Amino acid sequence: MTDDFRFKLLGTDGAARRGEVSMPRGVVRTPAFMPVGTAGTVKAMYLDQVRELGSDIILGNTYHLMLRPGAERIARLGGLHEFARWPHPILTDSGGFQVMSLSKLRKLTEKGVTFRSHIDGAPYEMTPERSIEIQGLLDSDIQMQLDECVALPSKPDEIERAMELSLRWAERCKTAFGDQAGKAMFGIVQGGDIAALRVRSAQALTSMNLKGYAVGGLAVGEPQGVMLEMLDITCPELPTEKPRYLMGVGTPDDILKSVARGIDMFDCVMPTRAGRHGLAYTRRGKVNLRNARHADDPRPLDEESDCPAARDYSRAYLHHLVKSQEALGAMLLTWNNLAYYQRLMQDIRSAIEGGTFADRAAAMAEGWARGDLRPL
Repeated sequence: MTDDFRFKLLGTDGAARRGEVSMPRGVVRTPAFMPVGTAGTVKAMYLDQVRELGSDIILGNTYHLMLRPGAERIARLGGLHEFARWPHPILTDSGGFQVMSLSKLRKLTEKGVTFRSHIDGAPYEMTPERSIEIQGLLDSDIQMQLDECVALPSKPDEIERAMELSLRWAERCKTAFGDQAGKAMFGIVQGGDIAALRVRSAQALTSMNLKGYAVGGLAVGEPQGVMLEMLDITCPELPTEKPRYLMGVGTPDDILKSVARGIDMFDCVMPTRAGRHGLAYTRRGKVNLRNARHADDPRPLDEESDCPAARDYSRAYLHHLVKSQEALGAMLLTWNNLAYYQRLMQDIRSAIEGGTFADRAAAMAEGWARGDLRPL
């Protein structure tokens, strides 16, 4: 650990990068997957479990926490780390994505966004300065700039307008954040699916000399091929000595292909949301425990896994829990999924260190393609 915020690149394998992000509350091994703790909790999991699975960092959501229980209240109670009993690094998003997507009644101006809570309709204003203030009250270690994320497809002039606004907001967030020892503010590259806009955004943010950079506005409805094309264009424009974070991504396949293009950090609700809906991620691909074929299957999800949820419970029992809508079903499948994602990241890091990333990625993809339809 360190008294300051630092990124160290430990090695590469092609464009894939192995590194460490160090800060006072801990070290994040990269490539890293951050479980999403939207409202101060990773759904259906104890945070002690999340840590034991190998998570170095979790994500908290500014929008949800500002609405309930409130950033000022969390600050009075010692900050989000103390509130949630997670003494390790936390990244908070800016709240911008949720403001744009969840709030039907919103008004966007140069100053910021005014909107109504999806909970009770109460009015709020989110500006770049207020977003950074809230994240400061939460006391997160990595804070994100407020940006405007447009859905794809969108008209080119709308994508350009949002990208330019996001750059101006990045400057204001940088000023509001100041120079906080041991913490970082990341800028967010926007530009939709337009290569020239992505390059302009990345170059402008790089000139701000921020401590890290995210790629936003992807995995918002576009095909995977478009996302990867934008990464091919964007990553070479970002500093090699700073961490790169792809926001809201994604599937195991998305992660592998993004690591191959130079991404260091990921977050996504997919493993936890899937677990609550009866879907398990395994080295043999996805397994839908709602399917009736599991009702009499005594085998575990994966007899070779070191996660008890995958190794020690029969598919028949998991199927029963899911069909009965028992809370334990969501808990066990979320446990399995986060264990799988963290094992995936550990395997990726080891493969980069050993110079075998391409071979390891191909073997993983082959296992997913082969699937799980095996005879009893």
